[in-house]
Amino acid sequence: MNPLGYPLLADENIHGDVVAGLRTRGLDVLTVSDAGMAGHSDVDILNRAQSTGRVILTHDSDFGVLALRENRPFLGIAFLRPGHIHSEFVLDIVDAVRSTEMFATPPFLLVAERRGEGVRIRLRQL
Repeated sequence: MNPLGYPLLADENIHGDVVAGLRTRGLDVLTVSDAGMAGHSDVDILNRAQSTGRVILTHDSDFGVLALRENRPFLGIAFLRPGHIHSEFVLDIVDAVRSTEMFATPPFLLVAERRGEGVRIRLRQL
């Protein structure tokens, strides 16, 4: 399955317009706020994503560091770079990932980084 084909848990740093765009594209997205976890620690969010079978969607590299360094269980982490830019910019990154033929088996770490007109995609199976 494509890494963004799994149900997603959007971190607080994913703008609401991006979430709306993801839902318009037919993706199953739950936000941290929707889950009643606004302000919770990254560890809590990582645990919630694992227990509910969701991939974390974030602009924050801390999740990958936390999962790998502390060897915490997780389904997947999708790290979109750069973040905090106009929602269409971020959605272009999402579209590039979705249009790339790749198969992600949990646990996995995806890094998608926009560089000029292209998007560099790295998928690490753990």
